[in-house]
Amino acid sequence: MSRYGSHAIDHTSGGTRSADRGPSDGGPRPGGARAAGPRRRALGRGRLFVALLVCLGVVLLLVLVSLGVGARSIPLETVWRVLLHDDGSPEAIIVRRLRMPRTVLAVVVGAALALAGVVMQAITRNPLAEPGLVGVNAGASFAVVVAIAAFRVTGVSGYVWFALAGAVLAALLVHTLTSGASRGHQHTRLVLAGAALSASLGACTGIVTMFDTEAFDSYRFWVVGALENRGSEALTAAVPFVAVGTLIALALGPSLNALALGDEAGAALGLRVPRIRAAGFLSIMLLCGASTAAAGPIAFVGLVVPHVLRLVLGPDLRRLLAFSLPGGAILLLVGDIAGRVIAPPGEIEVGIVTAFLGAPALLWLVVRRGAVSS
Repeated sequence: MSRYGSHAIDHTSGGTRSADRGPSDGGPRPGGARAAGPRRRALGRGRLFVALLVCLGVVLLLVLVSLGVGARSIPLETVWRVLLHDDGSPEAIIVRRLRMPRTVLAVVVGAALALAGVVMQAITRNPLAEPGLVGVNAGASFAVVVAIAAFRVTGVSGYVWFALAGAVLAALLVHTLTSGASRGHQHTRLVLAGAALSASLGACTGIVTMFDTEAFDSYRFWVVGALENRGSEALTAAVPFVAVGTLIALALGPSLNALALGDEAGAALGLRVPRIRAAGFLSIMLLCGASTAAAGPIAFVGLVVPHVLRLVLGPDLRRLLAFSLPGGAILLLVGDIAGRVIAPPGEIEVGIVTAFLGAPALLWLVVRRGAVSS
């Protein structure tokens, strides 16, 4: 329950209640009726905790499956054994040195993109908003192309830092362009500025790759969004930024709930709306920038996961933020495993799999919103 005022939003029950209602207007009754409310709320929290544990268990199971699936399949009991004890066998080398960094990167990137999607949709109040909307993907892509063409950088370890810098600069530029807008139009200008900057940087990226075939050959393997051959360098570079962005996003949960009522209502409840928006934008920038730098542009994770969770959990952003972490990890692990199973002995990059899954979901959301609005 929100702490603002006596007539507060009860996010646990999904409705509103008055803190000072009496027996004459349907308020608390003596005895068992008075105690029923706390019991129901505690039961709801208990179910949420169990559901969160189930999600974490699914993540753990998918991690084990991911470690065992590939060009050389390894049984789950062997995977578990070599995880507990590195015996120097070929299976241990494959699991611990080749597949473990890839699997952990899938968990980190999936969780970061889903969490950024929840924050993005809350700040813009646009249910179709996606983290790439703020120019992060376009900025990272352009920076990688510049690194290849101008500095002849090769390898993911070199791409990561350029991509992160490009994503951060693009996001800061979008934030600067929207900071002068009025409070009521700020989120609209954010979407428009992000789309315009993405189109401009995409055109610049296309021009560079058109005239530099070497840059195009190197860039095309990064831009599809993939987890293989990233190595521990990409994971090491991304984790600190993702950790900071995650802490900021989770701390913003109660404030984002109040902000969902509107900027004016949030300000009336005592929120410093510009600071909350800036903090939310900072978390998006860190989460998306680090994820895109490590794995390349991966679309639709930040769009699909928040909508699925919203259908199951309701609109409470504190719940959505918490469950988006395992939810995003599950989606990206499933996509990565599916990409390795669909076309053996080769594989399909996870960015292609998520696009294949996310595009129909986006079309369904657009059609559904149009049907509701009509």
